[in-house]
Amino acid sequence: MLSRSAQGLYWMGRYLERAEHLCRLLQLQTEALVDRPIREIHFGWSRVYNSVNRQPPMGDLDPLGGEDYTLADSYTLADDLTFERSNPDSVWSCFALGRENARQMRHCISAEMWTRLNLAYLRIQKLGIQDIWSASPESFYAETAAEIDTFMGVASATMYRDTGWRFLQLGRFVERAQRAVALFLAQIAADRLTEEYSEADWTSLLRAYHAFEAYDRRYSVAVEPGQVLDLLVTDPLLPYSLRRSLDMVAAEIAVIHASPNAQTSDAVHQLASRLVSLVHSDWPVREDRGDLLQQMSADCWELHVLVTATYFDYPIADFPAR
Repeated sequence: MLSRSAQGLYWMGRYLERAEHLCRLLQLQTEALVDRPIREIHFGWSRVYNSVNRQPPMGDLDPLGGEDYTLADSYTLADDLTFERSNPDSVWSCFALGRENARQMRHCISAEMWTRLNLAYLRIQKLGIQDIWSASPESFYAETAAEIDTFMGVASATMYRDTGWRFLQLGRFVERAQRAVALFLAQIAADRLTEEYSEADWTSLLRAYHAFEAYDRRYSVAVEPGQVLDLLVTDPLLPYSLRRSLDMVAAEIAVIHASPNAQTSDAVHQLASRLVSLVHSDWPVREDRGDLLQQMSADCWELHVLVTATYFDYPIADFPAR
């Protein structure tokens, strides 16, 4: 496969996974505006912004809730994360970038995939924050996340299982792992700042990963931070668990054809295996969970850099002569 095609499919997977992740968080956040305490609303916005490493439009957010967050404040924050064109990580930007990569890779994806993605993009392109805020913003985020899930289902049902499919999957799961680690670290940092934990905040984290029912079956209705992290990090049956994401990353890298860049090709396989080992072997026996997540965060970023150097931006001189 041409490196340009592999890169386009990889980034299409990443952008759409990023948009779906943000939609899930914003759905929970806008649902909380109806009847939740100001402190929870404030904490929710702080957690989202810290996890995406972005400065809010009105300055720093204090998770202690020093300033009441009105609907007007939430309107501005939601607009910044959803429709702000200058924000490369907004839902609108991720959809636009994902769709542009799909447009350039039309020869690598199925016609059904393009139709589904294009229709979803055209719907979002016509909207602004005022359009969704006056009705039911949480419904917009739920519908948008469902459209991305449907697109991935169509991809699974119709896309040819060649190397292009592998790069699409690799992009999705690298992004999913990075976003999960960032969100867990934001949650832990906020708890340390307040010197206590809120059961409601950890419950919302479970709901963001569709894991509340699984937690209830494994543990109990009492939500404990350590148990929540154990479930979200290590459960092999949970679709959004960190373990499952990293296992999928390692599996895709293992079957992708060797790269002309032999030096980084070995390194990317070794790093993927090391990340899997951190979850399978290190997590159950280590008590410094925050430090371990920081290491995973750095390793996930390094993995992306190595994937880029190995499969997309390798020197022409490294390509074997015919």
